[in-house]
Amino acid sequence: MIILKAAVIAALRARGQHARAEFVDRELPDRIDTVRHGGLLATLHLDPASLAEPSQA
Repeated sequence: MIILKAAVIAALRARGQHARAEFVDRELPDRIDTVRHGGLLATLHLDPASLAEPSQA
C-alpha cells in the first residue's frame, strides 16, 4: 500500500509531534511504501490503513 507523506505529517502534527513530522518530511519520499517503511510507521504509532486514500484502502 502507498500512502502520502503529507498524510503522515498531518497526523503527527495533529498529535503535537512536530519534531517527528519534520523528520518524516526530511527522510521519506512523497509516496511512502508501507511495506518498505512499515517499521517506521509502527514506531510512530501510525496505522497505514487509516492514512490511505479512500481509493487505495
